[in-house]
Amino acid sequence: MATSKLVKAILDPKKNWFAALHKKTIDNRLRKYGLRYDDLYDPMESLDIKEALTRLPREIVDARNQRLLRAMDLSMKHEYLPKDLQAQQTPFRSYLSDMLALVEREKAERQALGALPLQQRTIP
Repeated sequence: MATSKLVKAILDPKKNWFAALHKKTIDNRLRKYGLRYDDLYDPMESLDIKEALTRLPREIVDARNQRLLRAMDLSMKHEYLPKDLQAQQTPFRSYLSDMLALVEREKAERQALGALPLQQRTIP
């Protein structure tokens, strides 16, 4: 328990200047491409992320896909968003965290009850 408090204190940008500097750097890089932090989650990495994305409203998923496509296009062109559009970006406004936490809680509850998992990876 004490270890988790120590880790939280080290990683908290309000308490650690180095964590604050790292967060500012991530913020600047995401703004340059018009991305949000939740856009970096890969649905192929975890089935929980994939399930959370399928539960989100279609408009949110479409906006996420548009941001990813725009970022890839800008990256291929070696360009960044114009400064006025960078100022409008909100990189740390979360849209996936709540749904992801819900999916993980449901998964933990199913495991605690001894039920089979909802989704399993299969090799085609």
